[in-house]
Amino acid sequence: MNIIEKNIYVNDYLTKSNLPASDYVINPYVGCPHSCKYCYASFMKRFTGHTEDWGAFIDIKNCNKMINLKRISKKNVFLSSVTDCYNPFEEKYKLTRNILEQLVDSDCYLSISTKSKLILRDIDLLKQIRNLSVSMSINTISENFRKDMDNASTIKERLNTLKELHNNGIHTVLFMSPIFPYITEWKEIIETSKDYIDEYWFENLNLRGVYKTNILNYIKEKFPNYYDDYVDIYVNNNKNYWTNLANEINDYCSKNNINFINYFYHDELVKAKKENQNV
Repeated sequence: MNIIEKNIYVNDYLTKSNLPASDYVINPYVGCPHSCKYCYASFMKRFTGHTEDWGAFIDIKNCNKMINLKRISKKNVFLSSVTDCYNPFEEKYKLTRNILEQLVDSDCYLSISTKSKLILRDIDLLKQIRNLSVSMSINTISENFRKDMDNASTIKERLNTLKELHNNGIHTVLFMSPIFPYITEWKEIIETSKDYIDEYWFENLNLRGVYKTNILNYIKEKFPNYYDDYVDIYVNNNKNYWTNLANEINDYCSKNNINFINYFYHDELVKAKKENQNV
C-alpha cells in the first residue's frame, strides 16, 4: 500500500492528557502505517479531515518550538497515544529522536509505547533518560494472527527488542493489548518473556465504531467456534468474561510475584482521574 505523506506544522508537541497514567502526551505523527485492525486511534480522522483509510496516510508534525521542560517537570509524559512514534517513517524523519534529544535533561516520567524494533536505534538516548519505561504491545504468540492484525514488527522482533532494552538497564513493560477473548495466550506470553520484563500491563479488546463490525466478521471467518462468545461479549455486553479473566490474571501474577497493572476498566479509570482533577 502506498502511504500518503504530508508535512504539517504544529505550535507545540505537548498535549494535555486524559489518560489515567499520563499528564501529557506527545504524538509526533498523525496516522500510523501499522494499520492495526483494532486501532481505537482511527477516530482521529474525525478531527483531521482525512478521507483515506486508517493506515493509508501519515502526517509528519513539524514543530519549531522547543519542549518546555519546566512544564513537564515531575509529570507523566506518554509517547505516543494515537500513533506509533517508531512507525516506519520515523527512520526517515527522526522526529521521535529529536524529541528524545530534548527530553534527555528532563526530570519527567517518560513512558514510550511502540510495536517496532526501530526503538533500538535510539538506545544511546534512552539510556540517558532518568525516569523511563518502554512498553511493547504484544497480544499473541502466533505470527499468523499478528499478520492478520497489524503491519508492525514480528512478535520475535518485539520480544528480542524488549530483551535488548532490559539488558541495557531500561525498565521494560510488556503491554498485553488488546487481549482477544479466547485467542490471546496470556500465560504463554508471560512464561516466554518473564526473564526480561519488569512489568506487565493488561488491556482488553474494546470494539466500537467501524472496526467492531470488521473484527466480528474476522472472528466469524477465522475463529467460528468463538463467534457466539464474541457476540455475547460485544453485542450483548456481557462482562462476565472480563471479570473472570481479571481475577485469573490477578491470582496468577500475585502467585508468581509478577508486577502488573490491569487496564480492563479504562473508562472507569479515566472518569476517576477527571473527578480527582475537579476536586
